[in-house]
Parts: sequence; structure tokens; C-alpha cells
Amino acid sequence: MTISVRQFWPQLWKTLLTIVVISILVSLGNWQLSRAEQKEERQQRLDQFSRQEKIKIPDTVVEPKDFQFRRVEVRGTYVPEHGIILDNRIHKGVAGYQIVAPIRLENSTMHVLVNRGWIVADPDRSKLPDMIFPGGSVTVSGIASIPSKSIELSAETVTGKVWANLDLKKFHEMTGLDLQPVVVLQQDELEDGLIRQWDRPDSGSAKNLGYAVQWYAMALAVFILYVVLSVRRKHRAE
Repeated sequence: MTISVRQFWPQLWKTLLTIVVISILVSLGNWQLSRAEQKEERQQRLDQFSRQEKIKIPDTVVEPKDFQFRRVEVRGTYVPEHGIILDNRIHKGVAGYQIVAPIRLENSTMHVLVNRGWIVADPDRSKLPDMIFPGGSVTVSGIASIPSKSIELSAETVTGKVWANLDLKKFHEMTGLDLQPVVVLQQDELEDGLIRQWDRPDSGSAKNLGYAVQWYAMALAVFILYVVLSVRRKHRAE
């Protein structure tokens, strides 16, 4: 009588390949978990900074990470000749522009870029919004941010006063102005037609946690497949 018996009999190359693949998948899962933790920490900083008093941006170069997301205050005068328009900025599903201009800090050659707000685009794209800035000394309050690195689809990202993306290095090269490495998202309530409803970034950690689960699930699936393929049926007589 012949009896069929299943035995776990893994091959060396399958074992090594499985170890490598599972290690990669688990590493990717761990990376996603670390990203989730970083975003949660950022959210906690946002909540903490929102309850703190405003701090004044000094005339010495600051460390961007020390000011990011903080409520800040800038005192100085606008330099209107260097104002620019950021194109294709969406607010509540509507295309428009954002107006950005440097403020020269009091008794200093240092400047801070201020994003003054959003304005709807004219149906005739050749008609750009007017850039009108307060004269004399001003005090601007807002949130300090670090411009994100955008992927540019073309080298032609600047056309006159219209920019596709805000690049502090490029702005310095074109204007020669000394700049702080942060941009202030203005929050003052002014009757100037500009909308200053800045989107507050959520933590986004849930998405990373979901990705982590997917990578771990794939690692588990690879292990199960390895076990199944390593089980052989052996016949023996009794």
C-alpha cells in the first residue's frame, strides 16, 4: 500500500530569494511607518505653534525649520517692482493667481517674501491682476512656510512677472535681493480683493499607514507562497 506524505523540503535558492524579497518588503513597510510618525510630529507642531504668540522675523538669516509653520510678524516696506504672480493656483476648484512680493525689513538689507493671497483669474488669460501694494512701513502677520520643491515640466517657468513655481534661489538670482529662506503666508484681514484662506495640511499619516499594511501583507503573501511551493508530496509504501 502506498501512502502520500507531505514534507517541507525547501530549496536553497528559493529560501535565499524569499529572504531578500521579504526583507525589501518589510523595509518598505517600516519606511512608511516612519513617514507616518514624521507627519504626526508635524501635525503636533502645527497644533502647538497655532497656540503660541507671533514671533518677529529678524534681519539675520534664519534656519527655515525653526520658523516653519510658526505664526510670524514682518515689519518693513514692500518692494513693489519685484512683485510676482504665481500662475495656476486653485482655490475651491477655481483657477487663479497668488500675489507675492518682498518686504525689506526695517533698517536692514534683508528681505522676506510675502504671499499676499489669491485672486481669481480673468477668463481672458492675457489680462493679469493688478499688483497694488501698501506704501510706507507695514506690519504683516502670517504663517512661515518653506516653498516646496516642484517638478518643472519645462525650463520656461518664468514669463515676465508670471511664475509657474516659487523658487527662492531663482528669485534671488533674478533680483539680487538678500532673502530669508521662508515665505510668509499673510493672514491679515484687508479689503484688497485677495483671499487668504490657506489650506492647513493634515498629517496624511493614514495614507502612509495604509501603504505600510500593504507592504507587510505582500511580505506575508510571499512567505506563504514560499511555504506552499516548498512542500513536496512523497510516496512511501507500507
